[in-house]
Amino acid sequence: MKLSEGVEAAIHCAAVLASLEEGRTLPASALAELHGLSQSYLLKHLQALAAAKVFESVPGPHGGYRLARAPQKISLLDIVLAVEGQQPAFRCAEIRQRGPGALEPAAYVKPCGIKVAMLKAERAWRAVLAETKLSEIVAGYKAEADPRAIAFNCAFVARHQRPHDESSSEKQT
Repeated sequence: MKLSEGVEAAIHCAAVLASLEEGRTLPASALAELHGLSQSYLLKHLQALAAAKVFESVPGPHGGYRLARAPQKISLLDIVLAVEGQQPAFRCAEIRQRGPGALEPAAYVKPCGIKVAMLKAERAWRAVLAETKLSEIVAGYKAEADPRAIAFNCAFVARHQRPHDESSSEKQT
């Protein structure tokens, strides 16, 4: 199975957003810069994550992206499905019922063994992704990454995060 590069970018962006101070956002341009990606490419995935309610898109001069819920409540599966869609990776087209040796549809009572095996594997990898929380990824990074990388990322986020817009929160309350 091959997942798109967008999945990797989305998980990295989620990990960065997990480090934001309460109520702050990070613009798409900063996330793209940090990961060496084109902003237009990344924006497509950020919008998908916002539509799936994994990220929150905040408009305005202090706008940008932030997590829509706590990192311990976001699974890797949430992120993968937001980027890749809900469809299974393997889609059985029942090619055994085509070609010169194909029989009438009634001859294919049992499901194809290939389909059964592939969907079993799909359930297994989805289960692992569902139980793996973003908070675990962030904790692992903090524990194992080179301290220089951690310092750079912290400084980058501190420089680029946008402050909480007090006036908009007052309007909403």
